[in-house]
Amino acid sequence: MSLAPDTPNLRVAVPNKGALSQAAAEILREAGYAQRNDSKQLSLTDPANGVEFFYLRPRDIALYVGEGTLDVGITGRDLLLDSGAKAEESLTLGFGRSSFRFAARPGVLTAAEDLRGKRIATSYDGILKRFLEERAIEASVIRLDGAVETSIQLGVADVVADVVETGSTLRQAGLEVVGPVIMESEAVLINRAGVGDHPGLTVFLRRLQGVLVARSYVMMDYDIPEAHVEAAVALTPGIESPTVSPLHREGWVAVRSMVPRLEAQRVMDALYEVGARGILTTDIHACRL
Repeated sequence: MSLAPDTPNLRVAVPNKGALSQAAAEILREAGYAQRNDSKQLSLTDPANGVEFFYLRPRDIALYVGEGTLDVGITGRDLLLDSGAKAEESLTLGFGRSSFRFAARPGVLTAAEDLRGKRIATSYDGILKRFLEERAIEASVIRLDGAVETSIQLGVADVVADVVETGSTLRQAGLEVVGPVIMESEAVLINRAGVGDHPGLTVFLRRLQGVLVARSYVMMDYDIPEAHVEAAVALTPGIESPTVSPLHREGWVAVRSMVPRLEAQRVMDALYEVGARGILTTDIHACRL
């Protein structure tokens, strides 16, 4: 990272378990950082890159970062907002997507107005209370640490508010996802105020952004007659501009360009129609734009 020898390590919080843990470790490894091999390991120092990782409960990460104990962290947007910590989202990471929704027995809830007077169980009381306050809805909020779907069966609550990925757990409990979406969540990188002064943060962010771009694009190579280059380049404009090189075969050129991964097959079909041949795609493992 080319930092001065006396520069303190950038201190990064990483989820130690749960849905975000493995994906967070993977993106950090792809960004070139060492990661733990033992799930019982509580911290790891990567001296070559000037970073120290701390493996914490996802729900606690926003609090550590907000108080300045750690510089940055990876957690869910839902956990960040629910915590009320003095931390802010700095980068979306593209994994761990979920929705925060209401669920109830069939016929109990169809709209937000139906929440009035209800008992609502949740593990995210901060988010839920703000949602209700913004709509002037009076309801009883019951905070539970987990397994909120059983609260209705046990007679503790009328409605639950929880993070929903597939909804299968709620359906198994005889509940249906209903009413408005409370919020959409995904994994995010968070930081505390003033952390921008740390010289290691710029490189850390640039590496993560490079991984996100690499995951979103493929490198596409193809050969095409010079007469059709303009039509082909219009299909593959790349980030700045595609690379066009002459081939030994007279009248032909080779083109290389970055193409959005989700559009790659469609682009290959279109290139073939305009005369391109030898069309190849390869994964990008890292990049800097």
